[in-house]
Amino acid sequence: MASRSVLTRFWRGHNQLVSRLQVRRLTLHEYQSHDILREFGIPVPLGKVATTSAEAEAIVREFDKACTIKPQTLRSSRKAGRIDGGFEDRFRHANDAKEAGRIAEELLCHNLQASQSSDGEVLTNKLFITETIKYEAAWYLAITFDRENNCPIIITSKRGGVDVETTVKKHPEQLHTFRLGYTEGITPEVVEKVSECLEASTNERDSLHNILGRLYRIFTTKDATLLEIGSLARSHDGTLTCLDARFAFDDASRKRQEDLFSLRDITHEISEEVEAEKHGLVYIKMDGNIGNVVNGAGLAMATNDAIALHGGSSANFLDAGGQATKDTMVKAFEIILRDERVKAILVNIYGGITRGDMIAESILGAAKELGPLKVPMVVRLQGTNSELGLKILEEADLGLHTEVDFGKAAAKAVALARDSAMMPRA
Repeated sequence: MASRSVLTRFWRGHNQLVSRLQVRRLTLHEYQSHDILREFGIPVPLGKVATTSAEAEAIVREFDKACTIKPQTLRSSRKAGRIDGGFEDRFRHANDAKEAGRIAEELLCHNLQASQSSDGEVLTNKLFITETIKYEAAWYLAITFDRENNCPIIITSKRGGVDVETTVKKHPEQLHTFRLGYTEGITPEVVEKVSECLEASTNERDSLHNILGRLYRIFTTKDATLLEIGSLARSHDGTLTCLDARFAFDDASRKRQEDLFSLRDITHEISEEVEAEKHGLVYIKMDGNIGNVVNGAGLAMATNDAIALHGGSSANFLDAGGQATKDTMVKAFEIILRDERVKAILVNIYGGITRGDMIAESILGAAKELGPLKVPMVVRLQGTNSELGLKILEEADLGLHTEVDFGKAAAKAVALARDSAMMPRA
């Protein structure tokens, strides 16, 4: 079993409720995840995608039964959220084709705002319409990777059909984890433990064994980082059906999983992250007010930690890699300054092959090209020719704050952001 802290760390990594960590992954729409489940022989309801009210009517007419209509978005939680027409529940139910068409009219081409997301609104342009399955109860089931213990884990709960984020916060004792051996995978012993935890019947245990085995095959063959079944519906005859799914895959597997990555929908991703990627930058939006420009993922994560240690919070993770050129800096600053939440910027560069004086010239060139800085900037340089680089920055007299010490640079950025937050942005 996992402690509450382990579960909390996991959900911080895979959801957007607390603060987004430095994780890059491909996230699929629910209808795409259903297609994968169906491909691997896992029971799912009938389902099709509609982009117009006429298509929605036709699908429900084809199914000839009550249906569930779900707006498709990558950014928000399973059920919580608000369509700008005023509807709180993202899932709607239609008993016939006419009702489905009316609901589709209300949902399509409207903005959806997740109730606890900082990523803004996203336009609803697709609806996933599934047959409504009658069931007695539902479980929660997920497979992911526990980085602390370096092994895959199963996470499960009897509280299916509700936002798991709520369960983590209010009822963490109702979530249970089971570690897996990577090569052994789903063994009879694991199935027995999970079944006992869920108090599954004999028939349900057989179905659960089948589903877990096939899910694990998806996990290993598709380079998944998260396979989440929010509602594993239990029928009176012991059959189990996956009513909804949320899947994410390792971004580093892009070349191995070309078919998967061809499904990527950048229109539902955060525009700044997509733009940064085009320029060779790794940018991930977070929840704070201090913008960061750093070279190297490890140093970038350490920078975010240092800011938090001194009482601040990062607005982004930005890894410029080894490309600390003027053009790179211009684009990095453009993206960061576009974020109205940013009250200060911390540039933290370690010069190895790239010399500190060259980095300083790049920063100055970018700052001059963009014009007067709208927020205070702290620059910390270390490594090859760092002393010369800091001298160049100081003599430029652009109002930049320079530091050599990592901790002092982070503390300075936090203090400046706090002061800047008290004043209107230029």
